[in-house]
Amino acid sequence: MASTEIYRYLEVGKQEIPLDPEGFLVNMNDWSPQVAEAMAAEEGRELTQAHWDVIGVLRDFYSRYEASPAMRPLVKAVAKSLGEEKGKSLYLMKLFPESPAKVGARLAGLPKPANCL
Repeated sequence: MASTEIYRYLEVGKQEIPLDPEGFLVNMNDWSPQVAEAMAAEEGRELTQAHWDVIGVLRDFYSRYEASPAMRPLVKAVAKSLGEEKGKSLYLMKLFPESPAKVGARLAGLPKPANCL
């Protein structure tokens, strides 16, 4: 479940979206593609179709299992959904260099994966 501690707000249009200390949404229902774009822009990142494809996989994974995937399950889910060539750690690291599971989950509006630092 998402943290309830509000650390700051992200302005998206006329809305203020509460974020926790690690930049995750306090309320998952606040997520929208515009929120993801604003989060990415704050990080100096531009979301390409490749990013959106992985975000879709993350959101689908969460809807099925009610958990954000750690790296190994994410790689498997991407391979199953987007093909073996994209279901590799190196591919995901190019899209989300810091931590594909953690950064991807944050941009997808999901809770932080359980075993990510």
